[in-house]
Amino acid sequence: MSRLDPALADYLALRRALGFRLVRAGKLLAQFTAHLDAIGAERVTVEAALAWATLPAHGGRRWHAMRLTVVRGFAAHLHALDPVHEPIPAGLLPDEGRRATPYLYADAEVAALMAATAVLRTPHRTATYATLIGLLAVTGMRVGEAIGLDVADLDADEGTLTVRRGKFGKSRLVPLHPTTVTALRRYLARTDRPTPTSPTAPLLVSGAGTRLLYCGVHATFLRLVRRAGLTPRSATCRPRPHDLRHAFAVRALLDAYRADLDVAARLPVLSTYLGHVNPAATYWYLSAAPELLGLAALRLERHQGAMR
Repeated sequence: MSRLDPALADYLALRRALGFRLVRAGKLLAQFTAHLDAIGAERVTVEAALAWATLPAHGGRRWHAMRLTVVRGFAAHLHALDPVHEPIPAGLLPDEGRRATPYLYADAEVAALMAATAVLRTPHRTATYATLIGLLAVTGMRVGEAIGLDVADLDADEGTLTVRRGKFGKSRLVPLHPTTVTALRRYLARTDRPTPTSPTAPLLVSGAGTRLLYCGVHATFLRLVRRAGLTPRSATCRPRPHDLRHAFAVRALLDAYRADLDVAARLPVLSTYLGHVNPAATYWYLSAAPELLGLAALRLERHQGAMR
């Protein structure tokens, strides 16, 4: 056990009480405190933090920057308690990477991904991933939110899902189309559905009766992408599970423009539906697709013409 483990436990408990999950950060910081023990360091220093953050050497600049960012928060917490620990300057190892370009799935591509689940090893696993992909596509939920759903979170009569494990601890109701409710009922009624091993039954259950794991979903999704024949559109635009959420948001905005609705008034509604902490996060989608930009420009031209 590391000398700093009690302080790390306090730091993680404090941040998690504020709504941060810190799953990856918790693992990385445990590795960092173990590294300090291994080199005989009893306090956090900039030198030790940099040495650990840049491991492995071939990890890439963005990975190194992310590791140092994780340590920076912990170091600031320790420094406030005891100045012997050095704060990590913000300018070290800047992350110069840019945001990935969303891969906006066409309806046919979503259908191809769902069809590709037929290669999975059991009928139940096929049904689980087909249901997951379809649910992400038609609700815009985050992957973590979808796999965090319990059976009790589905109100089939009202046609809603309750997201209890949203980002930053936010909960919300997600209205469902009747066809989505039917698909979820059909999935839950399968005779090959394993008996859940936990007291709260997950909606999407693995073959072992446990909740799906985030890393497992990503690995399976990459396999399905290859099977469906989807290829990157550029170096920064590759099909990812999270892009099903992007595609949903962009499609919602496109529908609003095409119906000549007040997009500015609908953005806060979409923001709430998606579970964004701030509507500003939703505005980013306006620049996510050339078609959206074109429709926005066309509306601006009409507005300017009416003012002349």
